[in-house]
Amino acid sequence: MSVLRIVSYNIHKGRSATGAHESLSDLRLGLYGLRPDLLFLQEVQGRNERDSILDAQHESLAAALDMSVAYGCNAVHAQTDHGNALLSRYPILSYENQDISDHRLEQRGLLHATILVDETPVHCVVVHLGLLAAGRSRQISAIVDRIKRLVPAQDPLLIAGDFNDWNNRLAPQFVRQLGLYEVFSASPHGLSARQLPLSKSVRNLGRSLRSFHLAKAPAELVFELGINGAARHTLPPRTFPSAFPWLRLDRIYQRGFAVRKANVLHGHPWSQLSDHVPILTELELP
Repeated sequence: MSVLRIVSYNIHKGRSATGAHESLSDLRLGLYGLRPDLLFLQEVQGRNERDSILDAQHESLAAALDMSVAYGCNAVHAQTDHGNALLSRYPILSYENQDISDHRLEQRGLLHATILVDETPVHCVVVHLGLLAAGRSRQISAIVDRIKRLVPAQDPLLIAGDFNDWNNRLAPQFVRQLGLYEVFSASPHGLSARQLPLSKSVRNLGRSLRSFHLAKAPAELVFELGINGAARHTLPPRTFPSAFPWLRLDRIYQRGFAVRKANVLHGHPWSQLSDHVPILTELELP
């Protein structure tokens, strides 16, 4: 049994919430204090020829946290580029970046890596979806297609990032097609004090996924599976803008784990380090 501390965070290219100044130095300290095992990062600059402090952010963060790293470049400009990154305390066996851009004005990608946790392969997908609803729907279809083709049904799976999905319309596709659920819907927070053993909850979740038909629920009422195997309606956390979080943009979806806890990190220093705030969850791999 392994417990993983997982963070998903849009780091705003290493600049502060307003973009007025560099925040990468303080970001390193903040992330170090979280003691993450996996970091799903978006808007990471791989190259910045204008400001050397902001160059190769995935490498500097990985070095500071003593983690392995995979980087997927998506948006390329004259003097900069940025994309998604996965940082891991576990060995990264392989990774591939797939272009899922829907139009020229928004360059988007998904970074798919496989890590090894105590001899168990775990698939990790970092995403940053577009601003337009129709484009996001097509990008979700591309993610679903990739997972169905390349990820064995029995393998644990994590998909995390900035979904730009403020109306929470994408969750049914993940739940129905991939057997995923969002970590806040399965967190013990808000449930009764008497919890099922985590291993038993995983079995209950599997049974409930097979029997519960989300297609009967309207899109605006997205029911997902809780840790006790029951369905409940839980909205993802508010993560944007960081100073006064209101929009629900960021997610961590998973299958094959039990959720110990899920938190959104409001307040100092996170309200200043980026325009998003990070999500932290602890997941148990039986």
